[in-house]
Amino acid sequence: MTARFPLSPTLRATTRIVGRDREPVVTIDGLSRDPAALVDEAAVAAFAPAHGPAGGYPGLRAPAPLDYVGDVVRALTPAIVAAFALPTGARPRHAECSFSLVTLPPHDLVPAQRAPHVDTTDAHQFALLHYLCDARFGGTAFFRHRATGFEAITPDRLAAYDAARAAEPAGQGYATCDHAAFETIGAVDAAFDRLVVYRSRLLHSGVIPDPGALDADPRTGRLTANIFLTLA
Repeated sequence: MTARFPLSPTLRATTRIVGRDREPVVTIDGLSRDPAALVDEAAVAAFAPAHGPAGGYPGLRAPAPLDYVGDVVRALTPAIVAAFALPTGARPRHAECSFSLVTLPPHDLVPAQRAPHVDTTDAHQFALLHYLCDARFGGTAFFRHRATGFEAITPDRLAAYDAARAAEPAGQGYATCDHAAFETIGAVDAAFDRLVVYRSRLLHSGVIPDPGALDADPRTGRLTANIFLTLA
């Protein structure tokens, strides 16, 4: 059966190590043979707000095609196992994926959306972020919390991190690389058909250099496909 969203047959992963915690960040350029087909799929998807009064993703999300998710997970699991020094028998346990569009203007952000964040403290969950937009829309940055020195929020660090953050003022607008409470330890620029992989517990934020360019149209906005993959 022919894949609807075929991947490149020659995927090449580049791994860099960031921060004092020495967390790997993996980048793959040219993931797909036909990335425009994914944009076309997103253009007819049913997007809905992915945020609420407490925060959440600052824009819209829609389900991504399951066959695309399955192909990416199968193709990249060996590279993730190697890059993150996981046991050789580690296999996918759970994956979820959505198309995502950052759309909220800075003045509509709640405090939780104005700072770097983690998705979980689980060391076995990974974020696979596939850029379906170009460099104009920024990329992803990784951070160290200045007050605690934490970069990855593990279960034993969570209470101290939450307490320290509660005493700090909220940021202004989208998190930037010169955030008062955080320092940048690394970044990946957006590039069309580039995929980046990092542990979901690593403090991170999308970099939004020009909020005025944000757009709810998948063909012209900050479109990504986001996979959260748990290996065990």
